[in-house]
Amino acid sequence: MDTFQTIVKFFVDCGWFIYPSLLIMVMGVTIAIERFIFLNRARSENRKMWSQVKPMLESGKFKEAHSVTAKSDSAIGRIVNYGLTRMQSPGRREDFDAAMEEGMMEIVPRLEKRTHYIATFANVITLVGLLGTIIGLIKGFTAVAQVNPAEKAELLSASISIAMNNTAFALMVAIPFLLIHSFLQAKTSEIVDGLEGAKISFLNLVQRLKTEQTPAR
Repeated sequence: MDTFQTIVKFFVDCGWFIYPSLLIMVMGVTIAIERFIFLNRARSENRKMWSQVKPMLESGKFKEAHSVTAKSDSAIGRIVNYGLTRMQSPGRREDFDAAMEEGMMEIVPRLEKRTHYIATFANVITLVGLLGTIIGLIKGFTAVAQVNPAEKAELLSASISIAMNNTAFALMVAIPFLLIHSFLQAKTSEIVDGLEGAKISFLNLVQRLKTEQTPAR
């Protein structure tokens, strides 16, 4: 119960500046959870789709692969589908690469969506905490000027302690937010690298099959 009372007192002492800080914290946590779930699902779907489509591509069953990827909402399915659709018309490797790159340009922003807000929130909540601290100090010094000199030291010490609560809370939120932002960026980069790898594998398979088919023509 002492711990609970200490936490409540901490928030009460922060003053009304704690409310925008709490709002920013809730928004950041919500985005972090949503992005984490989205990226985990995207990675799982990509692995499942690639393991299903790759054997078809290796055996030259492009029509079957095109049919499967056309029904898929996964990022890798959409990119491969771009390439398979482009294969229906004659073209060079560069043409297929350009078609799949177009798919990458559509998909990558969805993977990166909203992640940058977390770093922004970390910076904003730090500034809000500092503003709350400064205003708290101003109020504290103003109050000290109007009291008995014997009470000034004690009152000033209490005012500074209360004012610093805003910065302390802001830093307690901002530091994890920066770590979460880095983690989500790394997770996104891992997925994008996987898509690039799948794209190159697809292009190499197409090139190899075309080379094998050339002497027979």
